[in-house]
Amino acid sequence: MVDGVSFSVPEGSVTGLLGANGAGKTTVLRLMLGLVRGEGTTDFLGRPLPDWHRPGEIVGAVLGGTFGHPRHRLRDHLTMVAYGLDVPPRHVTEVLTRVGLEKAADQRLGQLSLGMAQRAGLAQALLGDPRVLILDEPFNGLDPHSIAWLRGTLRSFAEDGGTVLLSSHLLGEMDQLADRILVMARGRLVAQATAAEIAARVGRHAVVETPELERLTAALTENGAGVERLDSTRARVTGLDRREVGKLAARLAVPLYWLGEEAASVEDFYLSVAEEEFKAR
Repeated sequence: MVDGVSFSVPEGSVTGLLGANGAGKTTVLRLMLGLVRGEGTTDFLGRPLPDWHRPGEIVGAVLGGTFGHPRHRLRDHLTMVAYGLDVPPRHVTEVLTRVGLEKAADQRLGQLSLGMAQRAGLAQALLGDPRVLILDEPFNGLDPHSIAWLRGTLRSFAEDGGTVLLSSHLLGEMDQLADRILVMARGRLVAQATAAEIAARVGRHAVVETPELERLTAALTENGAGVERLDSTRARVTGLDRREVGKLAARLAVPLYWLGEEAASVEDFYLSVAEEEFKAR
């Protein structure tokens, strides 16, 4: 169940929808596509999806797999979808090549691995050459090479003017891909921010490595810094920048193996929002 969820997704961008299991991410995507009923409405490029004569040219969606009969061959399945979308059958070969499944065209849907099924779902979504892609956990089942490929494919789609909305639990991937982040919790949208707004909200932090971490931690704490120990020699420092940490270590004659600074990440933003939500319960 979701309640009062409202947001916009800019054209030419990638927007990530984050939240714990059961937060309502998939329900929101299904509501947007009209797969479940709700009280709200969703406009795509200014109109509800049913008002478009060829909705497959407006939105392509992947909500897990290809939703075809497991005994159907991939090429045959996509050809049937192409006829339903009223697009030329030659598009089937084009999208199979685009997603790297041209050699798997004659495999049955039930024989596809999870990663191949994800690619097949994307091929199906791309058949109508849509302007918007809606993807639910598209990185599931992909190996590192395929994840890098999908990241590049979605980034190129957005840079060509397309719009991408995807849910994912892989915060690292969202850090590299998303221009905007939406966070859901308990069926509500609790936060949304652009990459720049995330940096402004969470800020930067220093990362230090020293064999005398206990002594440095005590001094950092006395000087108002927050210290999160990463292991026996490394810590993340907030409240003081890299230069201030270095000066303090020099005064104490504490040797440093490493001292760097990291920008705010999607994970930092998500965890800060999750902490606020936990406190609000």
